[in-house]
Amino acid sequence: MTFPFKLVATDLDGTLLRGDETVSDRTREALVAATSAGAAHIVVTGRSVPWTRHILDDLGYDGLAVCGQGAQVYHAGEHKLLTSLTLDRQLAGLALSKVEAEVGPLALAASRDGLEGEVLVGPGYQVHEGRLPYVFVEDASEMWAAPLNKVYLQHPELDDDALATAARAAVGNLVDVVMAGPGVVEILPLGLSKATGLSLAARRLGVKAADTIAFGDMPNDIPMFGWARHGVAMANAHDTLKAVAHEITASNEHDGIAVVLEELLRTGSVAATPH
Repeated sequence: MTFPFKLVATDLDGTLLRGDETVSDRTREALVAATSAGAAHIVVTGRSVPWTRHILDDLGYDGLAVCGQGAQVYHAGEHKLLTSLTLDRQLAGLALSKVEAEVGPLALAASRDGLEGEVLVGPGYQVHEGRLPYVFVEDASEMWAAPLNKVYLQHPELDDDALATAARAAVGNLVDVVMAGPGVVEILPLGLSKATGLSLAARRLGVKAADTIAFGDMPNDIPMFGWARHGVAMANAHDTLKAVAHEITASNEHDGIAVVLEELLRTGSVAATPH
């Protein structure tokens, strides 16, 4: 049976990774089977390269990865950054002042550019506990001293959706704002998305959008679903992503990626699944 896609694009958190940041044996085997059938696998994540590299190494992954919400195309096998787009810090500062004028003071973090780019965390910013390294800075102005890929926002009262909506309205066309996960609202360069990074990586592989199946769970995956031929939302996905998905699979804890890939490998065709 012929596998119907040449490219499998998977988000990491909430999609490929389980809550403990591992990938199940079943999902690993399904991805190996898909690549053996001729498809490339690309990880497409909001995480910057330094926060992604250890996971790719653990997977034995040596292909391309799209990191930083599309800002970085990274060659995992060569540990090399192929492309990287930075955020205009002057525009970002202006955008932040507009957001704070609407909603009040924000807690900030920022992701520095580069293979070893640190994530700097300012006063009041709540960091998810785990293996991801960061550097606390007492003076938030230190964040702006070197090139950045993105800035993270948190508000003491507004939830993620409300903050993203308010920020988007306040910044106009200065920058883009995306909600990428629980407690993760980001300011990005205008026009940047997972779709722009994925299209660059796919072009390097000689693969088109029409050849691509994409898996995700958060609003930042919406552009990737718009670009790919077939978008699959996890059962645990945000409602806005489910609304634009072609198909909804099991959760990241229950091998949702494997469920779909196994069926594609068995039948060679995509089921027409209603929203």
